[in-house]
Amino acid sequence: MLVFTFPWQGSQRSAMGRPWVDHPSWEVVTEASESGRDLSTLLLEAPMEELTQTANAQLATFVQSLVVLDAVERLGLSPAACAGHSLGEYTALVASGAVSFEDGIRLVCARGDAMARAGEDAPGTMAALLGISDDDAEAACQRAEGDVWVANYNAPGQVVVAGTADAVTKASSLAKELGARRVLPIPVSGAFHTPLMTAARPPLRKALGDATFLAPEVPVVANVDARVHSDPGEWPGLLSAQLCSPVRWRQSLETLAGLGATTLVELGPGGVLSGLARRVVPELHALSVATPDDLDTLIDTIGSDGTADAHAHQGEHLYMSERVVVSPSAGIFVPEQTLAAPGTGLLPGTDGGGDQEPSRVTVGDLVGRVGVAEVRTPFAGRVVRWLAASGERVQEGQPLLWLRVLGDAG
Repeated sequence: MLVFTFPWQGSQRSAMGRPWVDHPSWEVVTEASESGRDLSTLLLEAPMEELTQTANAQLATFVQSLVVLDAVERLGLSPAACAGHSLGEYTALVASGAVSFEDGIRLVCARGDAMARAGEDAPGTMAALLGISDDDAEAACQRAEGDVWVANYNAPGQVVVAGTADAVTKASSLAKELGARRVLPIPVSGAFHTPLMTAARPPLRKALGDATFLAPEVPVVANVDARVHSDPGEWPGLLSAQLCSPVRWRQSLETLAGLGATTLVELGPGGVLSGLARRVVPELHALSVATPDDLDTLIDTIGSDGTADAHAHQGEHLYMSERVVVSPSAGIFVPEQTLAAPGTGLLPGTDGGGDQEPSRVTVGDLVGRVGVAEVRTPFAGRVVRWLAASGERVQEGQPLLWLRVLGDAG
């Protein structure tokens, strides 16, 4: 089972967009810039001093992660579940179809601005405690007798605390007495995921109320309680609560493992989440995709069923039973309405029954149209999944239909 995860604020790097400029997925940046923010300059030229400002850091990381997601989707890969750490939860919701790209941009802008103002009104900081248990980290915060709390449960032996500067310093000292091997200050402008972010909730709630939430197409695990929430009406409250609640990332990874996750791919800058995943669930195959070069590694790693072959030799290309039909040109995609995918019926927006047998196609069959151009499959196979929606504007080479070849499918 393939899972996509998305990183948090703090993963951004100066010029992190540069490797993607000549990739077709860079068009995501152009679309995001229509919001009025110059994303291209932010991702290509902004120094770290500018990128570490809360509003810039969140928007830059969010858009960069969506560039990577778009590139992976162009390979024909899609997740069976998603999760994101803090800011990454918004990216996960966009990836799952629960939030539109446009609403995602607006929400991240509103969140970043609100958190930046809250950090100015109630200054705070954060620190990572290494080599300490969750219970001892909580005890250190309580014994500090100040405004300091656990903000992230990241992995066994890795906890982040946040609060006022003096309280974090005292809690860090107590944590060392309780066995913490190291304390690493985190250069942020606020005590995120603590009650010191309370002032950010009203403006974020307003933005959440203006956004449209849909039922996620795949399970999304929430930071607040490490549970899957399929009811779209629950997500505004979860995202509001997330501002002042700890990120239960270790528990979220355990939930994903319980759902059957075998391969976790971190999409976006950084690479920390894949490392944490290996610590929380050692049997989980985890890798990160941050640059176009990483796409080749991903292709070599992912097997035909969307899982990694733990016994494959490094660099060996796996034999694939899947094929992808791609668009011959740019334009509006209109599918052939008689084709059904297993468990999903026809394309979203049609009335095909989800219990239908998956359709079979032979070489040359019409599967849809892009503008006036016919899309005919060069492969014979069973329909696994539609990769583009009816009425969606697609680009040349964009995957439209996922097939399993008949020779392997039976």
